[in-house]
Amino acid sequence: MEALRKKLICLHRCRGVTRSTIVKMLQFDPTLKNLHNLSSSQLSRRFSIPLNKAQQLYADLHNQQFYDKIKQDLAKYTVITIVDENYPPMLKTIKDPPLVLYALGDTCLLHQNPVLSVIGTRSPTKHAFAKMDQILRTLIQDNWIIASGMAKGIDSYAHQLALRYSGKTIAVLGSGFHHVYPRQNTSLFQQIASKGLILSEYTPSTPPERFHFPERNRIISGLSFGTLVIEATERSGTLITVDQALDQGREVYAVPDSPLFPQTKGCHRMIQDGAKLVHDTNDIAEDWESIKQFYGKS
Repeated sequence: MEALRKKLICLHRCRGVTRSTIVKMLQFDPTLKNLHNLSSSQLSRRFSIPLNKAQQLYADLHNQQFYDKIKQDLAKYTVITIVDENYPPMLKTIKDPPLVLYALGDTCLLHQNPVLSVIGTRSPTKHAFAKMDQILRTLIQDNWIIASGMAKGIDSYAHQLALRYSGKTIAVLGSGFHHVYPRQNTSLFQQIASKGLILSEYTPSTPPERFHFPERNRIISGLSFGTLVIEATERSGTLITVDQALDQGREVYAVPDSPLFPQTKGCHRMIQDGAKLVHDTNDIAEDWESIKQFYGKS
């Protein structure tokens, strides 16, 4: 198993492959032992990879400096693969689970319940923090884990509240650990790494990319039994996470507010579409009490 996980970590970092390609490779060779024996043209034909991508993959698989860099990162960070016993059980249930996760902090949080994802707009109203404090404070003090994406606005507020009340929080990044995004959250990143958990499926040297954030959202929702939307505009990127949460069979909650605020239109639309309206802590806590037996022990 140790040999397989190391090969999976290496393959995950290679150029020219995607998660779906790696899944095909695991189906072809569950031990991943035979990939090194294939030429770039064989890799291209076997796994339907464009030849130029297959050549990049072949080059990485036979590059000692590539392996040396991986060894350095393994010494510095915790790396969890989908074949490991300590892989987050919640993520195993989603249809496109991350194959490799890099972690900084308390990985025990990945095996504790309940976890609530808290998300929303990057441009919140001046009332947003107070709303969140009212709803989340008791949950945090009752040892609920708050998961979010460390973006500006609601995400940052969620992590800050968890830290303020000496609770636990998980931040899922859309970049590697060497590229904290946004940069103004560098101090928050350090606090979460010290007192909570930072996760990323991207290698430490990977810079943020626009398409990374919708990808990481499936992990945020996948880690939790439910997703709480504090504020969201009608065309907010937050709705991507909501769609993923619904697709994963998770609960979805939304906080209403004045129709005068554009930041609440998305929440009102979600409530119309079936999300549970939340106006206090009990609206979420009572749901957990009724379904927690399906999520194992906390």
